[in-house]
Amino acid sequence: MLLIALQATGLNSNLYSWGFFAHKRINRIAVFTLPKPMFGFYKAYVDYVNEHSVDPDKRRHSVKDEAPRHYIDVDHFGIENVPHGWDSAVAKYSEDTLVAFGIVPWHVNKMYYWLVEAFKNKDRDQILRLSAEIGHYIADAHVPLHTTENYNGQLTGQKGIHAFWESRLPELFADDYDYFLPKAKFIRNPLERIWLAVSESHLALDSVLAFEKELTATFNEGEKYAYEERGVTVTKTYSREFSKAYHERLEGMVERRMRKAMHCIGSFWYSAWVEAGQPKLEDLIDESITKQYLREIDQEKKTWKKGRWLGRSEDE
Repeated sequence: MLLIALQATGLNSNLYSWGFFAHKRINRIAVFTLPKPMFGFYKAYVDYVNEHSVDPDKRRHSVKDEAPRHYIDVDHFGIENVPHGWDSAVAKYSEDTLVAFGIVPWHVNKMYYWLVEAFKNKDRDQILRLSAEIGHYIADAHVPLHTTENYNGQLTGQKGIHAFWESRLPELFADDYDYFLPKAKFIRNPLERIWLAVSESHLALDSVLAFEKELTATFNEGEKYAYEERGVTVTKTYSREFSKAYHERLEGMVERRMRKAMHCIGSFWYSAWVEAGQPKLEDLIDESITKQYLREIDQEKKTWKKGRWLGRSEDE
């Protein structure tokens, strides 16, 4: 007899930013924005860049300092009040305060220069790891709910909206999105570019919350939620009808933020390569990854599976 666990006490909530599905797709499509001198290398490792796009979320089970790298609660300070430079921000608020409310733009900027060095050193393993992971954080910066203390609607009676917006909607509708993107462009100021992404995300936040609340008023409980089987588990989630109505009300917002993230990621990769002197990447193509690195990846997977969530959870 098949035993089915029924999770009736809460919504089916993917704890990971953008959800594994969306992060993987974002990184994969970003590869196709790259120019020819880079494309061959990234295409050879597209599965790696795709699969390891979710490593930063897996680390949130084992690394206590990981969570703040995924968001920044700019509404706590007022977005216009936050200095973009790290040193200036620390001088104004203190490092502890910044870490408490998120550091995603500064972490992306730091990773960018690590990636530049990896290209300069022609370090294939580091290029791949940093490319996959910076893609994750850049994608997170494109999510409106990663810019607010009300990250899961918990302050407005909308708990569950985080996974709804960035996991449920892409899983249902992303196959119909347009992924024809312009080629990656050189970024002259990486820090300002990622701050632009944060600012654009924050501007969309009011709509994310308001539209869901307005639609909720027109759906009863039985219409808004449904139970769906996932493997041997039945979970409570937002119904397809409510999801479709919300997705339509957003008028392409999720698609636009995904497309922006894809192009931004490709542009960061491209800019780091250019800044490193445009090293020839074809010589680095080798289908085998070093044994040591494979052991590290395997250990990280084991830690993730048995670990507990550290820091903020979008399910709170």
